[in-house]
Amino acid sequence: MTQVLIILVLAFVAANLPFVLERRLFVLPPRQDGKSLLWRLLELVLMYFTVGGIAWLVEKNLGPVHPQHWEFYATTVCLFLVFAYPGFVYRFLWRRRGI
Repeated sequence: MTQVLIILVLAFVAANLPFVLERRLFVLPPRQDGKSLLWRLLELVLMYFTVGGIAWLVEKNLGPVHPQHWEFYATTVCLFLVFAYPGFVYRFLWRRRGI
């Protein structure tokens, strides 16, 4: 049960990182005009696969990995997007321009 909570918290933090950090791919310095939405979406996809890989490793260490079908991935993508909503609101809706 603890592993599941850790994965969920990790997924929540990872989903919001692209909207909080200004560096491209979390390493490259930002441009003067900022990071575009396309970069943020690319980072969101990379974070989804990173968290998925970590979750797979945790499941593999606990026992045999259960085979997943498309329904599982559709659900986890939607959950990851819901987790990313607070970061999106902070970046594009709530935060004033120029800050």
